Amino acid sequence: MHPTKSRHDRFSRTLALCAGLAVSTAGCAKKDRDAVGPTPAEGAAAEAPAPPVASAPDLASATAERPLRPEAPSQLIATRNASGDGGSKGAKLDGLKLPAGFSIAVYAADVPNARSLAAGKKGTTFVSTRKGDKVYALVDSNGDYKADRVHVVASGLDTPNGIAYKDGSLFIAEISRLLRLDNIDAHLDEPPKPVVLSDSLPDEKHHGWRYIRFGPDGWLYIPIGAPCNICEREEPIFSSIARMKADGTGLEVYAAGVRNSVGFDWHPETRELWFTENGRDELGDDLPPDELNRASKPGQHFGFPHCHAGVIVDPEYAKGRACTEFEPPVRNLDPHVAALGMRFYTGKMFPERYKNAAFIAEHGSWNRSKKLGYRVMVVRLDGNAAASYEPFVTGFLDETKDEVTGRPVDVEQLEDGSLLLSDDYAGAVYRISHSGSSDG
Repeated sequence: MHPTKSRHDRFSRTLALCAGLAVSTAGCAKKDRDAVGPTPAEGAAAEAPAPPVASAPDLASATAERPLRPEAPSQLIATRNASGDGGSKGAKLDGLKLPAGFSIAVYAADVPNARSLAAGKKGTTFVSTRKGDKVYALVDSNGDYKADRVHVVASGLDTPNGIAYKDGSLFIAEISRLLRLDNIDAHLDEPPKPVVLSDSLPDEKHHGWRYIRFGPDGWLYIPIGAPCNICEREEPIFSSIARMKADGTGLEVYAAGVRNSVGFDWHPETRELWFTENGRDELGDDLPPDELNRASKPGQHFGFPHCHAGVIVDPEYAKGRACTEFEPPVRNLDPHVAALGMRFYTGKMFPERYKNAAFIAEHGSWNRSKKLGYRVMVVRLDGNAAASYEPFVTGFLDETKDEVTGRPVDVEQLEDGSLLLSDDYAGAVYRISHSGSSDG
């Protein structure tokens, strides 16, 4: 579904200042597919194994100057192998593995399609849904790091994947609207009627589920994904990370050439925006990788749809553009792992080696002949470079059977330094903690 001409005109007027960032020719092409101690669950978990790395022998030697040029997708076959994420299959922790000294436990077990996480006040954590129509509030009233109550604070919404908490208000992003629930902490039992801040976001459903967070500048950041697998749209708002003022006005493009980001954070020292990006489909099992990117300033372009992963020329949409024109990823992740939520770790519970590391929830592939992802990875940094890309929580995927028991979505840090992890397959939220008895 494409927006009407009037909606196109409105975007053009609203975002005229961003025209220089936009790609500017053809309409949408092919449609994409939706895309632990005595026991492992409660005590010290086993050491996580090395992550499976997809085989793409030419990728390691490719450069922006000498990029890969893969076959056109008409010569390849995409395989659907997704495990679903729309219900509540129940949490299964006994097969999970974490580094020594870490444990994982159920924080809340009855949160169907648990997606984005946003920490509130007084032990409250808000949880969104994508395939549901609700937003939840998990309350830990006695401080035992388990949710005592699960409140529904909003319902009847259109894909309310994006949530953010600021100054006592909960912001909710539907596909085309931005809402606000005021003084939400005092009204969990009887939530207020949502205030509509904006109803002019694009209404395309493909990559239309939002992810929102407030930046250190006070603006609300909101990715607007490409409404397709691979295409080039005239409106600069598509394939971008945009931002707006907290009152819903002033929508503008911050970063262009971003196919679909469903997770980002700001580096705790440089305050620069870092984000995950999901690569295009239909180029085979091993291309392109997902990405971890860094936007050091507004106005940068990250390559989509012309160049992927900094070194892969798109066979359909290169159109004379070179990979050297665009910002390269900080780190290429594994292919088709659906890297979603990410957080820089700033707490004191985990060992020092995790300080300022990026934790990334990999939701898992839907279109590889063998599943990949379904885990939490950690990227340690050396300045602005990625020093490592390692497994942190594995075991949601049984690689011998190619079967799945969970799909990580988002991570959030609690005040004590532990991490929450949402799982939309199990319909649960977990808490990851460290015992302090190991250096991790």
